[in-house]
Amino acid sequence: MRIALLSDIHGNPVALDAVLADIEAQGGVDSYWIVGDFSAMGYDPVGVLERVAQLPNASFLRGNHDRYTVTGERPGPTLEQAQANPKLVRLLYTMAANLAWTQGHILASGWWRWFEQLPLELRVTLPDGTRVLAVHSAPGTDDGPGITPLMNDDEVRKLLAPAEADLVIVGHTHVPMDRTIDQVRVFNLGSISNPMHPRVDATYAILEADEKGHSLQLRYVDYDRQQVIEELQRVKHPTAEFLAKFIRGEMRPPWAPR
Repeated sequence: MRIALLSDIHGNPVALDAVLADIEAQGGVDSYWIVGDFSAMGYDPVGVLERVAQLPNASFLRGNHDRYTVTGERPGPTLEQAQANPKLVRLLYTMAANLAWTQGHILASGWWRWFEQLPLELRVTLPDGTRVLAVHSAPGTDDGPGITPLMNDDEVRKLLAPAEADLVIVGHTHVPMDRTIDQVRVFNLGSISNPMHPRVDATYAILEADEKGHSLQLRYVDYDRQQVIEELQRVKHPTAEFLAKFIRGEMRPPWAPR
């Protein structure tokens, strides 16, 4: 069996199409797992949904931004934090504008119910007996800091404690990672869009498994990033320049060294 593992598309069909083309170039797969954050923080919230809905044998999980879309929870700083620290006001506006813009597109296009029904996790046992848990951020949650490369063993061990799995597939941080703690392997897919690591390619993985064992291959896929920036401007996205910084590779996670 061959499974394509994708995460964090963030409304970027240009990157998604490049990844889907690469999957076909690698010989195709039997199924797809997409572990959350489909539409928000990108220029085409609906286009990516129309594409993934057509994928054969696909499983879809909820990311934190998918939850924000239907609950109205605001990511980023709170109003109280912005009042206490005026430097956060611009970020507060940016995240609120992104959320509202995405909500409008999802409501108008009829995909709201689809988002409401997204499950938190997927559990599968591979032919070799390996227990797999796929979840957006960490076992039991679609949010929080996620599992990052700079965490020490004890920090990762604590996050993996609820997993009850041998292999944990995550996204959320937009930074690829492959690490094993106490015989539990955690594999971070990085992201299709909005990278937060030095390489600006889209990343995904192919999981191959049979009765003899399994393997994971992380793939880096180049795509037309300038086209994405131009599309952000064309649709008059309310935070086009903020999102363009991701596409140009100018953003880093808050836990990364400066």
